[in-house]
Amino acid sequence: MIRIGLFSNDAKLQLLLSSALGEGFQVTIHSTESGIHRAYSSDGCDLVIVDFDSNDPELPKRIASSRQLVAAQVPSLVMADDGVRPAAVELVRLGAYGYCRKPPSIRDLKAMLRRAYENSALKRKLETVQEQLESVIRCDRMIGSSPQMRQVYELVRRVAGLSAPVLVTGESGTGKELIASAIHNLGTRSARPYVAVSCGAIPETLIEAELFGHEKGAYTGSTAAREGYLERAGDGTLFLDEIGELSLSTQVKLLRVLQQREFCRLGSTRLIPLRARVVFATHRDLSEMVAQGQFRQDLFYRINVVRIEAPSLQERSEDVDVLATHFLHQYSEMYNAAVEAIHPDALRLLRAYSWPGNVRELENVIQRAIIVAKGENICPGDLPDDIQDSNVVSIDEYQSAGSFERQLRDYKMKLAENAVRENNGNKTLAARSLNISRAYLHRLIRLAEQTHQMGTA
Repeated sequence: MIRIGLFSNDAKLQLLLSSALGEGFQVTIHSTESGIHRAYSSDGCDLVIVDFDSNDPELPKRIASSRQLVAAQVPSLVMADDGVRPAAVELVRLGAYGYCRKPPSIRDLKAMLRRAYENSALKRKLETVQEQLESVIRCDRMIGSSPQMRQVYELVRRVAGLSAPVLVTGESGTGKELIASAIHNLGTRSARPYVAVSCGAIPETLIEAELFGHEKGAYTGSTAAREGYLERAGDGTLFLDEIGELSLSTQVKLLRVLQQREFCRLGSTRLIPLRARVVFATHRDLSEMVAQGQFRQDLFYRINVVRIEAPSLQERSEDVDVLATHFLHQYSEMYNAAVEAIHPDALRLLRAYSWPGNVRELENVIQRAIIVAKGENICPGDLPDDIQDSNVVSIDEYQSAGSFERQLRDYKMKLAENAVRENNGNKTLAARSLNISRAYLHRLIRLAEQTHQMGTA
């Protein structure tokens, strides 16, 4: 039930709207400024219609009152005849939701009232998210309150004070390096160096020299001695990202370092103790690589002492609002932009998108939207075409969100079952064909099994 406060002295309009809006609307009539303000202060209505009648002797006072309502960010709809249309348009410019010509088309008026009500509800939710942004559950620089992130936070806090190796897994863009840095920052080594290395970004011919360091003349072109990342990390933390990209020969040498806790620079026989705590990360399935002979089993067991899986953004979609708002504030300040909020319709599209690029993709989308936005809000048109095109949902579908979500869940479960069947039961290949993580595929399969059991019970 949408509660409408009608601010009008026109008896005909009062009678028309009271009877014609029908089910779903409750109209309360107020003819004085104090009456309409009391209705708002007591939460007596969801929207207000302000009637501008050119024959109303109280029109100047009514316009002044309407300006106050708009300034208070009350969802207001201005109705006016042609004689006072400029004043009505000015109120819309100041922040009223919209303008409706008098006498109104009841069908158009009902549609406008529903849209105003939905936008107001979404705006209130967004404001709540913004207010809670600073108090949301955090772990170092990681943000999110979903059950998946709470589990990550718990594991990070448990291992932060230990020296045991940690393996961080997850899809690209899920924030594996943030997890590694949180382990360092929350532990006893936080005042010591934190050295991050992307193993996949270093050529195979240079990886050993970069990791272990080298002496002068150790190889052609080495004109001076240089310490490697293992030595540079000292008593701090060494983060080896994309560990699955190392060649088998380098894996053997790294395994020996982890076992003996010592190493030599290239061209030297002097042993250097490994004092750093080592955290590893990969987006690849190391178990599958071991089975295929691409990753050493003994090294896998050595680094997989504690495992933390970074969830995909699709798995923790409830965090999209908070993350998007965080990036909005971050990049608006960085670019000195006047973009202050995300329009409810744009936020709805962000929630519904599948985010194959995870948090990194969301960050890039918000950054781009701030650059192209023409006003104070990020609007649907400021988002990339693939997000707009993949989330075309009608008003009726949106209103029946429960049914839509159930249908979407059922569709995802069927996709997961079909993918496993088409890949002869190989869940790794099935997850890859759907461009989702194995963990998310397993959850969909378990959910499908539970649904089937309930259906046969």
